Amino acid sequence: MPRSRRTSARTLLVFAALVMAAPAGVFGQSRASVRAEENFRRAPNDVVLARLNPGTPLSVVGREDNWLEVDVEGWVWLASLQASNAGYDLVVSAAGGENLRDAPQGAVIGRLEDGALLEELGREPGWAHVRRRGWIWSASVNTAAASAPSPTAPSPSPPAARPTAPSQPTARRPEGFANVGGGGAPILTAPDGDTLAVASGRGDLQVISREGNWARVRLEGWVWMPAAGQGSVDAPPAALVPEDLTADPEGHVGRVVSWGLQFISLEAAEEIRTDFRRGEPFLLTRFGGPDGPFVYVAVPPELQSEVEGLVPLERITVTARVRTGASALTGTPIVDLLSVERRP
Repeated sequence: MPRSRRTSARTLLVFAALVMAAPAGVFGQSRASVRAEENFRRAPNDVVLARLNPGTPLSVVGREDNWLEVDVEGWVWLASLQASNAGYDLVVSAAGGENLRDAPQGAVIGRLEDGALLEELGREPGWAHVRRRGWIWSASVNTAAASAPSPTAPSPSPPAARPTAPSQPTARRPEGFANVGGGGAPILTAPDGDTLAVASGRGDLQVISREGNWARVRLEGWVWMPAAGQGSVDAPPAALVPEDLTADPEGHVGRVVSWGLQFISLEAAEEIRTDFRRGEPFLLTRFGGPDGPFVYVAVPPELQSEVEGLVPLERITVTARVRTGASALTGTPIVDLLSVERRP
């Protein structure tokens, strides 16, 4: 065989070997970034591995319904990690978790949960370079970062300056209302919950209460919803029962239900209950009576005084919004309380 042919054949073999050795999902990845602070989970609607900050870069490797499968990379303080034999190199061992940074001693891009498993990519003194594949709610991801400009493409000319319009007096916003800003923001089921909707920067939201940097909001608007006979509509919320939620945990998220429940106790969520904020109050109840399935009712701060006087085994009627059809720890439905009525 001529030398040039032998060289070409050897090159093809080397390239084929590199392709076979490459990790799954490397080819066809697209770049993206976190649009708003969001949970990074082991699987869709599963255990939370980390809380990612806006701007955190992601590599998108797959999609399932409204979830994106992504790779996240960063640096972690080595003293907060231990070796793992659970299919990953390292595990976060610091109580309360540890920061994920963009470089050693760099900017914080997220917060890893205690027990999160990580793949090690390299080390520097005192720091570990890590990666983890997981899932994130697609509405909280900005995929525009996937269209990165070519490094050889000429830079576009800056737009011509436009004449400045005379300033107009700013309308005063009513007291108790706020705006999320021009970039918009997702509305979550809870500070550590998943995205329920996305608020644009064009409308004002009524602020009901605040908890640190989080605001509980109420908004009003119009949705195209043809009346019965004019289009397809879902069954009314009142027709849903806990079994419907557990059979399809994601299918009814955000729906409003009105249920008769039997109150058992008022609890505070432990750290292991990843569907709640740590210490978040919730009602332990049974649907319909003592033999019915359990239901967890998360209580917002403004309604806490209304439930503190409930007596065990008392019957109540609650109107609530579905947070999840099956909690990660017990598979029990979790709903967010909107109103409660004590029954005689």
